[in-house]
Amino acid sequence: MNDSRNDRPFVFGPATGVGSLPGGDAREAARTATGSFEDFPFLPELPARGPGADMIGRTAGMLVELYARVEPSGWRLGDRPGRDTRRARSWLGEDLDALEEFTQGHEGPLKVQAVGPWTLAAALELRTGEAVLSDPGACRDLAASLTEGLRLHLAEVRRRVPGAQLVLQLDEPSLTAVLRGHVRTASGYRTHRAVDRQLVEGTLREVAGVQEGGPVVVHSCAPDVPFALLRRAGVTGISFDFSLLTERDEDAIGEAVEAGTRLLAGVVPGTDTALSDPAGSVMGVRTLWRRLGLRPGLLAEAVTITPACGLAGASPAYARQALAHCVRAARSLADNPE
Repeated sequence: MNDSRNDRPFVFGPATGVGSLPGGDAREAARTATGSFEDFPFLPELPARGPGADMIGRTAGMLVELYARVEPSGWRLGDRPGRDTRRARSWLGEDLDALEEFTQGHEGPLKVQAVGPWTLAAALELRTGEAVLSDPGACRDLAASLTEGLRLHLAEVRRRVPGAQLVLQLDEPSLTAVLRGHVRTASGYRTHRAVDRQLVEGTLREVAGVQEGGPVVVHSCAPDVPFALLRRAGVTGISFDFSLLTERDEDAIGEAVEAGTRLLAGVVPGTDTALSDPAGSVMGVRTLWRRLGLRPGLLAEAVTITPACGLAGASPAYARQALAHCVRAARSLADNPE
């Protein structure tokens, strides 16, 4: 049977959040995420609640037939679901309850986030205490478990918000470190060897395939985002901290835009600061567009405005201000693209 959601053309909203918000009140976070972005809300994450609400623990709780617990060194795979897994799943359920309450009747894009396979492999420990990244077989098992967990998660969100067109965001802040062999071993004295780029690309493509043709965004607020690799992996959009771009990135960004890849440009600082006027926040985006020789009218079609990274480290008042500023900055970009 055809799914009517897929019969509608997909359109990204002009602005959205990255994922995390400050505080621990799920209903207040859902009210903020949906109220700020009527066109493109997102499922908030609240890491201030503690282990299991952090991005690694939250995603570890989604895994199928793999379980993780908190050790002094971080999250470690274990034999059975324990208290930490139950807590992660409980908080996610609480967040989904709140999202469902504030998205009644919502039709259009809705973004959900999870940690991608390579950042997860760099962060989760095997029973030995070494990162999953150290064992190619464990990496494959982890990616398969994550894919199945995401399949179940997306189905649950669709059940709760049936009118939504889901956007899956894979958070990959460690991706460049994985590619360059910069992830430290448990001892801290060495680093894990760099993972082959084709393997990284293929794994990302397989995990993104859980969306069955639906939109997938990869987010990284680290320097040197591998734009070309992500485009080859078939993702729909790339989310990044705009302030970290260098001239080396420009050709890859231009190629991505021309290939139809959506840019989620993080232009609003993620921690408390005085904000410029909305037009000033997107000045760099306009300047980059001119340097690349891209058509100004394409800006609103190709760019979504976001904070530079998650807002967990911000004050609640600033977080609300930053999200509202993203909306105004996106409007400025659409109204005055040149």
